[in-house]
Amino acid sequence: MKTKNVIKLAAILIAVIGISTAGCKKDKNEGSDKEIPSSLKKLANDEATIQSASDDVLNDVNDILAKKTNKGIDSLNWPCNVILDSTITAGSNVTYYLTFNGSNCNGTRNRDGKVEITIPINTHWSDVGATVTVKLINLKISKIPDNGKYVILNGTKTFENVSGGLVKDLGNGTITSVVHKITGAIQATFEDNTTRTWNITRQRTFTGTFPGQLIVTTDGFGSADGYSNLVVWGVNRDGENFYTQITQSVVHRQTCGWDPVSGIKIFQIPGDSKKATVTFGYDDFNNLVTGTNCPTRYKVDWEKNGNSGTMFIQLP
Repeated sequence: MKTKNVIKLAAILIAVIGISTAGCKKDKNEGSDKEIPSSLKKLANDEATIQSASDDVLNDVNDILAKKTNKGIDSLNWPCNVILDSTITAGSNVTYYLTFNGSNCNGTRNRDGKVEITIPINTHWSDVGATVTVKLINLKISKIPDNGKYVILNGTKTFENVSGGLVKDLGNGTITSVVHKITGAIQATFEDNTTRTWNITRQRTFTGTFPGQLIVTTDGFGSADGYSNLVVWGVNRDGENFYTQITQSVVHRQTCGWDPVSGIKIFQIPGDSKKATVTFGYDDFNNLVTGTNCPTRYKVDWEKNGNSGTMFIQLP
C-alpha cells in the first residue's frame, strides 16, 4: 500500500486573534474573507499548516505501523523517501528510527528530519488498545512548489488504537470502524523563527471503504482551565493562550479532498475577550451543503469586546 492511498487529513483549525473592530457594535453583518483582519488570516494559516503537515507525516507512520509483524517491519512498498535507519530494543519496547528526506508520494510536500516510533514488544498496531509513541525531531515540512514558507515540528504524540483493526481493512467485511485517540504536545517553528506550542487531545473515527471512500469524524476529549471537549490548546505566536473546542463532531470525507463537510468548533482567547464559532459545510452561496455535495466555504461567527460579526470564508 503506497502512501498516496493513505489518509491525508488536512484538518482546518482556525484560532481567533487580532479581531479589531472600530465604531459601533456590529450585528452579525455578513462579509467575505477579504474583511478578516490580516492577523486572523496569519493564525488561521498557522493552524492549517501545523495540522496538515503533522498529519502528512503521521499518516505515513500509520502506514508503516500497519506493516509491523513479529519479525519487524515489512519494508516493501514503503512511503516515498523514508528510510528505516535503525531498530533498537530496550527493556520491553522496540524503537524504530526513521529519516524523512524528500517529497511524499503525492508530490505535495517536502519532509526533512527524523521520527522515532516506540512500541511495546509483541504489540501490533491492529491490537485493541495498542499504544504507540511517535517523536518528531526537527522535522522540516514545506509545500510543493516551495514558496519559502515552512514549519519545523518537534514534540511527542501518543497514539492509541481504541477499537483495534486497521484502516486499510475498512469495507472488506471484517470491520466497520476504527477509532484512534491522539494525545501529546507539539512546538512549531516557522520560517521567521517565531514559534507556537499546543497540546493535542483528538479522537478520530474512521468509517467508509478503503481506498477512496473513507470518512473521518474528529472529536476533542481534553479539558483544561475550565474548558471541556478540547481538541487543541496552547499559546499562539502572539503569546496568547487559546482554547479550541469541538462542540459538534467535525466530519471529513475523502471524496471531498478531506475538506470538513460538517461540524462546529469554538475558538476562544479569553485574555483578549475573543471568541469565534466556526461552522463547516457551506457552498459558494453560503448555504449548508446536503447529501454527498462537497462544501467550498465555512462560516465564522466572531465576538470581541461586545462587537460581533459573521463571515463566510473560502476553504483553502
